[in-house]
Amino acid sequence: MPRDLAPADYPGCPVTVTEAVADGAVLRAPRWGLWDVVGAAIGALVIGTAAGSALFLLNAPTILVVLVGTTLPWLALAGWPLIATSRRGNGPRIDLGLRLTWSDTGWGVMTGFAGLLLAGIAALITRLFDPEVTSAAGDAAAELQESSGRLAIVIFALMIMVGAPIVEELFFRGLFFSALRKRGVGAVLTIIITGVVFAGFHFEPTRFLILLPTGILLGWVRWRTGSTGAAMVAHGVVNAPGAIVLLVGVPVVSP
Repeated sequence: MPRDLAPADYPGCPVTVTEAVADGAVLRAPRWGLWDVVGAAIGALVIGTAAGSALFLLNAPTILVVLVGTTLPWLALAGWPLIATSRRGNGPRIDLGLRLTWSDTGWGVMTGFAGLLLAGIAALITRLFDPEVTSAAGDAAAELQESSGRLAIVIFALMIMVGAPIVEELFFRGLFFSALRKRGVGAVLTIIITGVVFAGFHFEPTRFLILLPTGILLGWVRWRTGSTGAAMVAHGVVNAPGAIVLLVGVPVVSP
């Protein structure tokens, strides 16, 4: 059988696949894979670049630059995994491991706190070499606090704590992780690859070593539980402190 037509219950498949098989479901071999990962990533970059250029040329207000410029690329990053698995697989719930049990939630919370600890240590080390290191999200939050109303700040905080974890995990620990495992890539290498690409895809070179431990841990919890939902919870926990600081009105200083 060709590698791109691997059986539905390939080694390392999400727990939702094994649960569906155990329940007697007849699954088809998924025909999505790494090309869909590449397509979704390129689509997000193209949409983000086009949106950013248009907003700049129109001299759009900060609120539109931040909110629209951030969310439009999500159409590809999250939308394509949903479309690809729906049309050429068994649907996103099964193929992407969209399960969230109490156990998944517990593992996600614990992993999120571990991510905060490691990211904090990595940030301290990074600042030894670059005391002025900033984050794109922190800069955007600071701009919103200076120029926009309370509603815009609440929306952006929810994007940080809820939207980004869902969208990014659908892509990285959902489609990308599963596509690598379906191609026969081992668990450890899959965790490393998705973690490195996750850190690099933020396009913040000075924060690469801060984002990398988080990416590795998110891959680990996806492997440990077989659930992308657990990775979403962990990601949300990691992003929560920044969102809470923004919500309570504390002036943002980019981490």
